[in-house]
Amino acid sequence: MKKVRVPVTSEALNKHAEDVALAGKFDDLYEDARQAEVRLREAQARRAPLTEQRPLAVALDSALTAVMRAAYAAQRAEIGPRGYDDRIFRRKAMAKPAVHALTAEAERLLTLRENHRLNGIPPQPLQPAV
Repeated sequence: MKKVRVPVTSEALNKHAEDVALAGKFDDLYEDARQAEVRLREAQARRAPLTEQRPLAVALDSALTAVMRAAYAAQRAEIGPRGYDDRIFRRKAMAKPAVHALTAEAERLLTLRENHRLNGIPPQPLQPAV
């Protein structure tokens, strides 16, 4: 019995191209997240008021979200366009060392973001009643 390879759909090719573009921005987004963390840690070190720390913490959250999405896009880009349509191909590709390393990095960033959301964002300062 001869197996026939199903051609890749144009939708999968478009998604793959988007993921490749986003994965290309990973280094810049990672640097932005690092700079956002430095600004937040400096504000915490000088004991800045919460009204100054909160926007920095929210900016770090946004930066971590962007870099995490880029990391998952890099993982999908490494798998290739067939991975969007063929779940068996995707599962086999997930076992490759390069994809495994990208997955570990994406999950590390996800954990970092979730930890920051749970513990690192100061509460909204209370506003006095009028």
